[in-house]
Amino acid sequence: MSSIRKAAARRRTYLLASTVLVPILSLSIAAAKAQQSASPNLLPTIEVQAPADQSRTRSEPAPEQPSASRRAVPAGQQTSTDAKPQATPGKETALVVSPTATETPVDQIASSVTVITAKDMERDQRRTAPDALATVPGLNVVQSGGPGGLTSVFMRGTNSNHTKILIDGIDVSDPSNPNRSFDLGQLLTSDIQQIEVLRGPQSGLYGADALGGVISIITKKGEGPPRATATIEGGSFGTFNQNLGLSGAQDRINYAFNVAHFRATDVPVTPLELLPPGQKAIGNNYDNMTYSTKLGAEVSENLTLNAVARYTDATLHFTGDTFDPVTFASFPAAAQSTQIVHQLFTREEAVWSVLDGRIKNYFGVNYTNNWNYNISPGDVAPTITTGDRLKYDWHTVTRLAPYHTVIIGAEHETETLQTSTVSAQNVNKAAYVELQSQFANRLFLVENVRQDDNDRFGEHPTFRLAPALIVPFTETKLKGSYGTGFKAPTLNQLFVSFPAFFFFANPNLKPEESVGYDAGFEQPLFNDRIRFGSTYFHNDITNLIQSVVDPATFSSTNVNVGRATTEGTENFVAAGITDRIRVRADYTFTRSVDAMTGLELLRRPKEKWSANVIWNPIDPLTLSATVLHTGSFIDANRDFSIPRLLAPGYTVVNVAADYAVTDQFKVFGRVDNLFNVHYQNPTGFLQPGLGVYGGIRVASYGVK
Repeated sequence: MSSIRKAAARRRTYLLASTVLVPILSLSIAAAKAQQSASPNLLPTIEVQAPADQSRTRSEPAPEQPSASRRAVPAGQQTSTDAKPQATPGKETALVVSPTATETPVDQIASSVTVITAKDMERDQRRTAPDALATVPGLNVVQSGGPGGLTSVFMRGTNSNHTKILIDGIDVSDPSNPNRSFDLGQLLTSDIQQIEVLRGPQSGLYGADALGGVISIITKKGEGPPRATATIEGGSFGTFNQNLGLSGAQDRINYAFNVAHFRATDVPVTPLELLPPGQKAIGNNYDNMTYSTKLGAEVSENLTLNAVARYTDATLHFTGDTFDPVTFASFPAAAQSTQIVHQLFTREEAVWSVLDGRIKNYFGVNYTNNWNYNISPGDVAPTITTGDRLKYDWHTVTRLAPYHTVIIGAEHETETLQTSTVSAQNVNKAAYVELQSQFANRLFLVENVRQDDNDRFGEHPTFRLAPALIVPFTETKLKGSYGTGFKAPTLNQLFVSFPAFFFFANPNLKPEESVGYDAGFEQPLFNDRIRFGSTYFHNDITNLIQSVVDPATFSSTNVNVGRATTEGTENFVAAGITDRIRVRADYTFTRSVDAMTGLELLRRPKEKWSANVIWNPIDPLTLSATVLHTGSFIDANRDFSIPRLLAPGYTVVNVAADYAVTDQFKVFGRVDNLFNVHYQNPTGFLQPGLGVYGGIRVASYGVK
């Protein structure tokens, strides 16, 4: 265990350097006026602006402007281009970054993008990313057990590794993971300002892994006078959470520091019917410490420096599986396994502006390190894997005319994998260009094309086209998109073999590919007091990587043989019933099939719907209720000895309340799974039952 302590010490040393030395260097810069946002990919201005009139929003993105306080998107506007009901004319419009890589009003976007703000997460008291994403249309979030359990996201029926995850523009996927995905179960929400869920193939802008879509997470940025915050919360399952934050902006400097601790000591996740006679279930024990910082400094009129760093140290004690050596039957183990995760994500960036800001150049370097330690009862030694990524990127944003913007960019990325037996590396270079145009404040068009050049599989072009039209008089929004995506083979798939199990890697794998399109509409009524809409989507996926067994030798390997088709509709209606009551309902239908067999794909429910009601009976008090229904779906049992079974659907109700006693003090509480529904998702793993939580939040001013 000494090696573990040394590794943890090295990471804590790096974090200390990031959070202490960087601000000291930044503070040495001379004073001037406060600096707002820098890179749209890194530090977008999370602001909103009222439309120019009651029926249309402003005609172009707002310039970056200093502000003393950040105004959140109203609670009722928690979504996308398929979102934002405006209870009254002139309400604010959210800005999004992920669809175009530049700040754009959400009503000018053709792509389907859902926006979840910090205000939404605080109102519903969602402490982890899986909880925050649970009701998003087009997503099925699958978590193996309670907090800290492995979490996968199936977007529009695509595979769980077909969604690209970004935190402040950093690709946080794990090169040491067999499918190079990011485990959202380790992500806490206390420092998150906005989550953008962008659906549909996005490789034309984001490259590999964006076959199903992109989840872009933007953390909070300091502004205004120094502000200190503290939160403490406790409740069911041994839950005890704390959070400390310090943020602000002064002269040329903005800063935000956050420390979050999440702990749940006894979460029941093992179905009793799976246990051998006489064996007791042991609840999961999860402990997560996350440290983060975001800094910005305006060196001169034309040069801004930014930095972000995030470090997570999480430990999960969970019940794994064991096998009977005689019958080879699988059942939950009597003793728990241990997983330790250390994640380090950093980005440093310089922004150089010329011609009065009409041309902005962004130069960035990203570094990610994922260290994973796993040991189960009976293991002689732990399994330790490390995945690193070093990426250099540049892009320039040029305003050709008031309504036409072009983006040109290039990237160089190196990812590495280290295990006890394998050391592997891959390099990818890419270039892309995008044109964003607006015509008569009614027609909006985004076009992008990208070329990736990978050391392992060569060149791969992708593109995307997304127009949107606002129809005069009715103000109906017609939208559509067409694009391509791909998923690159992982280092595990290329180089990691298991000869003892007759499995061998395939270094000749090619990327998985997709062609996807969607089309839909949104209709505002009564000066946008009511808004409803529907979107149809379709994806054809080819070259899926699947394991194939040689019947002569009984050996297996991965090959590009699979094909799949996913299609469906995303529908919503949102309304401001009164100025104090807002409601929203979403319904998603998804059909996902293996195109070679005609069978439904696992863990993709056909039907999902949710409803949310927000009530402000008096100004200091906010009440909310959320209902989430997930329909039945095809799954396998816990050890996949039964490869296909029908998992029943379930309906969960959550309620929450918070009350601002003063401008510095707030009390809050919530009840999750109000009716104590017992359900499994995935099969073989119980989800938490009735949970009651409460706490307090204090701030030096402006408690939220």
